[in-house]
Formats: sequence, C-alpha cells, structure tokens
Amino acid sequence: MTQPEWIARIPKAAQDYIKDIRLDEVECIVADIAGVARGKAMPASKFARQDKFFLPNSIFLQTITGEWADNPTGAFTEPDMILTPDFSTATAAPWTADYTVQVIHDVFDQAGKPVPVAPRNVLKRIVSLYEEKGWKPIVAPEMEFFLVARNIDPNQPIIPPMGRSGRRAAAKQAYSMSAVDEYGKVIDDIYDFAEAQGFEIDGILQEGGAGQIEINLNHGDPVALADEIFYFKRLIREAALRHDCFATFMAKPIEGEPGSAMHIHHSVVDLKTGQNIFSDERGRETPEFMHFIAGMQKHLPAAVALLAPYVNSYRRYVPDFAAPINLEWGRDNRTTGLRVPISGPEARRIENRLAGMDCNPYLGIAASLACGYLGLIEAENPRAECLGDAYMSEDELPLTLGDALDIMVESEPMRGVLGDEFVSVYESVKRNEYKEFLQVISPWEREHLLLNV
Repeated sequence: MTQPEWIARIPKAAQDYIKDIRLDEVECIVADIAGVARGKAMPASKFARQDKFFLPNSIFLQTITGEWADNPTGAFTEPDMILTPDFSTATAAPWTADYTVQVIHDVFDQAGKPVPVAPRNVLKRIVSLYEEKGWKPIVAPEMEFFLVARNIDPNQPIIPPMGRSGRRAAAKQAYSMSAVDEYGKVIDDIYDFAEAQGFEIDGILQEGGAGQIEINLNHGDPVALADEIFYFKRLIREAALRHDCFATFMAKPIEGEPGSAMHIHHSVVDLKTGQNIFSDERGRETPEFMHFIAGMQKHLPAAVALLAPYVNSYRRYVPDFAAPINLEWGRDNRTTGLRVPISGPEARRIENRLAGMDCNPYLGIAASLACGYLGLIEAENPRAECLGDAYMSEDELPLTLGDALDIMVESEPMRGVLGDEFVSVYESVKRNEYKEFLQVISPWEREHLLLNV
C-alpha cells in the first residue's frame, strides 16, 4: 500500500502502527494554557494535501471552565494562528475505533513568529536561553495520578475505584505490588498504549493514596518529555475509561489522602563536551550545581502559579501529607522541596518536588528550568543544606492562587525569562478562574455557616 510522503518523516513507532493499513484520521493538536489538547481532526487524505492549518489565538484565553478571559494584549478579535506539524511528535491514538495518528503542531502568528503565549513555545524559549550559554537542560519527570470510581455528579465526593478483589482500593499501601495488581487491567492497557505510541516507561508503582499510581519516565530533552506527559495524560485517561473508572490528575482529588505531584529532576550538560556541569572532572559537586539550587530557592515562589495552577492545587500544600512546602534542599531528603537524589557524578541532579500533576507539563517544566537558569546566571549560593525534617520549616511559598499570581507578575526576572506577554495572558486566565471559583458556595460553608452565624 502506497503511503503519503509525510509518513516517512514520522517516528518508527507511528510508522509501524499504520503499516499495511489505510490511515483514517489525523488529529492536529496543540496544548492550551491548561494543557488541554485543542485542534482539529481530519481525514488523513486531507492532512496529506495541506502543510498548515489555522486556529484562533483565543484558545489561549480559554479558562478551564470554558469561559474566556480578557485579552491583556489588545482587542478580542480572534485572529488566526498558523499551525505547522512537528512530525517528530506523530504518534498513534490506539484507543480509537479507526486508525488515527496524533501530531503536535508548532504555533506561529501570521508574520511567521512563534506565538509567545503558546505553552510549548514558552518551554522552547527557556531551552533556547540555556543553549545560548552553551548548555543543554535535561529533565526526568515523575507522574502521580489517581484511579477513582466514576463520578458523574460533581456534588458527590471522589471515592477510590473497585479493585479485582471486589474491594475499594486501599490507602497507605505505598510500593505494594498487590495494590497495583488490584487494577492490573488498567495498568496493562497503559503499557500497551504506551508501547503503541513509542513511549518507554521507566517504572510503575503504587503511591501512598488509595488508587494512587506513579509512573516514572527516562531522562531526556525537556520539550520531548513535556510532549510525552501531554500524551500520557490522555492515554492514561483512555485506559481507565476502558475499565469503568476515571483517571484524574487533580492535585488533591480525595479528602484525607495525599496529593499528586509531578516531581521534576534536572541536570545540565555542556553542549561542547556532553558532560554534566553539576560534576567536575573528579566527580565533585561544582559551583554551578550550587548556583542552580540557589536559583530555585530564590525564584520558585514566583513560579508557583505555574506549578500549582488551580485553587485545588493548594490543598496539596498542607503539612503531614508528603508534600514539601518549603524551599530547603538536602541530599536524599524527601522532606525538602529540593532533593538531591543518590547518583553517580554523571547523573548528579536536583529534584523539584513542588510541582503538582495538575500543571501544564510544558509550563511546569519551563518554570522549574527558568528558576535554575536564573540561578546559573546570578551565580549565588544556596542556604546551608537541611539535614533534618524540613516539614518543620517555616512556610516560604504562596499558599493561595491569588498570592502566587501576585508574586509571579511582580517578579521582573521571571517575566524576563518567560516573556511579558505570556505572563500577562496567564495571569488574565487564572484571575478569571479564581473569580469563578469564589462565586461557588461550598458544602463546608453550608454545613458550618448556614445556621451558626
């Protein structure tokens, strides 16, 4: 069977998926501010005849509720943006009834310039800042999420899913293999979908919450890893739906359970030598390693609005629920917000444990790398290493979305690296969401205030 010319430009896994069959459909997608896939699906025959597509720039002004935020950059005229396929991102959509391929698109304005508010472009901007200095950032993300029982009534609380034993998934079973086996069919489909899409899973384990799972990915290029997480969120949801449950990436979906994080491991290599700049020729920690940590300590408060983007995100930032709410750093210390894992010199890295799994992966990784970049440029040293329980440290982070936005927009260094236009648009979207949330009366208010005040 003769395939269109563009098929030769896509990854082998996607080629293998459609080998000897007729491709039916192509999904042309981009990630919006929330990380939701927006775009168009079209017959493969039409996709083969076009080299670009169009979407209005208003997709980056849409809130998580579907409302439209004010455009801080000008009139709300919704001009078209130009989308061009990044064929290196082409991957199967193996859950569909027909043969479908997904392709992430690059986003440009009509003058051919990258749209500065597109989240993938924001991450590319940060990576380019490193490259201008002769560096290449490397990341390794961890994804935590919950499998939960179907919830079709938002007024009802989220509960754990039913396992194969006929019991609800149990909490406090971290690293338990039998707990993972309870929903083994979902895990099997996650593996199968990932293999069909050409993604390699480094490991799957049971986390501390009821029905909470962690998936680790291999280290690599920040944009490529953000693409994978973007795809993984969709494939995990589809795998869960096949087995009568939901997968959720909310930061704190179940009251009384720990939240879900997207821990991000960072290292930086020299583009000329390929060596990790965090280790010297004798394997010792370098000044650059300390500078990177100092940058994260100094600038992460201005990045929290990107790492914790919803009101629910801050429900994860509470003591005694395995979520570090501090900017301390320590070697092999999981109570610190910034952890140095055990490794050889070539793999020396710093783990940011603050990001929630509800963040847009492009923006979460961009924000974290931005803090480290600023540290490398400013060349300051961090506070002394925390050798004890950092959960006892004083709060240094904003604990509401409104406060986090205030700190972000007032930070000149953060605006400088992320871009003024992006920060303004992001603030507008999040202020709108926050305003909508404040209009909702919660069960707590009805229970405790209705008859008592």
